[in-house]
Amino acid sequence: MEITADMVKELRQRTGIGVMECKEALKEAEGDLEKAIGVLRKKGYARAQDKMSREAAEGLVGSYIHMNGKIGVLVEINCESDFVARNEEFKELVKNVCLQVAASNPKYIGPEDIPVAVLEEEKEIVRAQFKDSRKPAEIVEKIVQGKLKKFYEEVCLLDQVYIKDDKLTIRQLISSAIAKIGENIKISRFVRFEVGKP
Repeated sequence: MEITADMVKELRQRTGIGVMECKEALKEAEGDLEKAIGVLRKKGYARAQDKMSREAAEGLVGSYIHMNGKIGVLVEINCESDFVARNEEFKELVKNVCLQVAASNPKYIGPEDIPVAVLEEEKEIVRAQFKDSRKPAEIVEKIVQGKLKKFYEEVCLLDQVYIKDDKLTIRQLISSAIAKIGENIKISRFVRFEVGKP
């Protein structure tokens, strides 16, 4: 059976696991989505969801200075143990998140970190654009939600497309790392400095 991109996409949305792992699981399950989830579970990937609730009090602060010295980034990423914090794979993840922040300039970690006033202002801007369109209110609200999703992809680090793999978001990158490493991992905070910009 042919494994389509839509099938892989749906499995990724349901599990937060990377493209290749989802594709392999779907092949093994002969295209059956539920069986593919079972395959991922057996391989330990789906356990990543359970691990996300565990406390992550260890970790690293990573830094990155862009070549010309005009942009600097500090990122704190936490895990559950000092052992994992010293792991090369974890260090690589921290480094890649630093690069993401430098390149994509997010404002918040996730949608839940956006102040209510900022969200409301964004919604009002979209509603104002369709004020004279004679579209029913429920259609305008659907458009607002769609535009908000785009807004999150621009300003929220976790919702941004990963600069090294456009088939992954940072949220999926973290989920994949949790599955591989076997501990909860979370981005706690970041700061980005750019010369001449507040």
